[in-house]
Amino acid sequence: MSNSHPLRPFTAVGEIDHVHILSEHIGALLIGEEYGDVTFVVEKKRFPAHRVILAARCQYFRALLYGGMRESQPEAEIPLQDTTAEAFTMLLKYIYTGRATLTDEKEEVLLDFLSLAHKYGFPELEDSTSEYLCTILNIQNVCMTFDVASLYSLPKLTCMCCMFMDRNAQEVLSSEGFLSLSKTALLNIVLRDSFAAPEKDIFLALLNWCKHNSKENHAEIMQAVRLPLMSLTELLNVVRPSGLLSPDAILDAIKVRSESRDMDLNYRGMLIPEENIATMKYGAQVVKGELKSALLDGDTQNYDLDHGFSRHPIDDDCRSGIEIKLGQPSIINHIRILLWDRDSRSYSYFIEVSMDELDWIRVIDHSQYLCRSWQKLYFPARVCSF
Repeated sequence: MSNSHPLRPFTAVGEIDHVHILSEHIGALLIGEEYGDVTFVVEKKRFPAHRVILAARCQYFRALLYGGMRESQPEAEIPLQDTTAEAFTMLLKYIYTGRATLTDEKEEVLLDFLSLAHKYGFPELEDSTSEYLCTILNIQNVCMTFDVASLYSLPKLTCMCCMFMDRNAQEVLSSEGFLSLSKTALLNIVLRDSFAAPEKDIFLALLNWCKHNSKENHAEIMQAVRLPLMSLTELLNVVRPSGLLSPDAILDAIKVRSESRDMDLNYRGMLIPEENIATMKYGAQVVKGELKSALLDGDTQNYDLDHGFSRHPIDDDCRSGIEIKLGQPSIINHIRILLWDRDSRSYSYFIEVSMDELDWIRVIDHSQYLCRSWQKLYFPARVCSF
């Protein structure tokens, strides 16, 4: 005899769990119009439904269908705006069966589906859909996904979109989706220190966005550009001809650039949380020091005086040292270093960071301490290349 329900959940002895059968039977009501007592109209398509099922599953529909309003009248037809027939079909299936198939749907439909989950108060569905969207982010869909995630305050999806855009900043700027961002979402992206595209590229992308969104306040958008990070040539030959920034704003940027310390400029940098960016994987290299390759190989177990440990001569004027060039400007606030610990000697040291190898900021000063073995160091976040 064949078994029509081969994947029944395991239950303890004395317990009966036929929820899967219940889901199938209630879901079968969606196929036809039997017993339906309310109809939704979406994009001119009619969706017969059952008040009691909708009310049992959703507080929004309970208030709508049994709250004494026009929609609570028998055989009412309820038009729904701001959604699509495809997304509403998925929502009804979820309401009736507790199931939804996301893998075969276009991103636009999934975002409409997410909007319905938020609007009608299905937090578990909202979370599950958000988790799936996190797995399919790409250059083409990340901007519209971020827009929706920001609108509905979905922290995990918003964070994943930001991380993706930070790591693909230049591609995002040139994507079609960037032009469709809302003003709020746009500013949330480009104001981030970790959105580390060249400032010229950011300016040109915002200029293009302004052309496609002519009704928005362009002055507010252009305030997001960090003009002092642009070269004099870029300010005069790219920014000035656009006419979106006043001559005074350009002159102020030139003044800030010429009078400020380099490390005081508001640089952008890549942010890669909880990962060691001083590795060959991320393009880092040791530019000063002896046995350079040993510092970035990640081996903290096998070392002695002759191999596996980078070092530098110790002199009185502190001019020698070990210098690392990161693969790209990066935001850091934590460094772990292993000082020589195979004998009883201790060491004093300091750590400085720079963007140009000329202007250095000291972030750690242990020059008056005796230190050895592992050093776990924290300091205010800085953007640096060295």
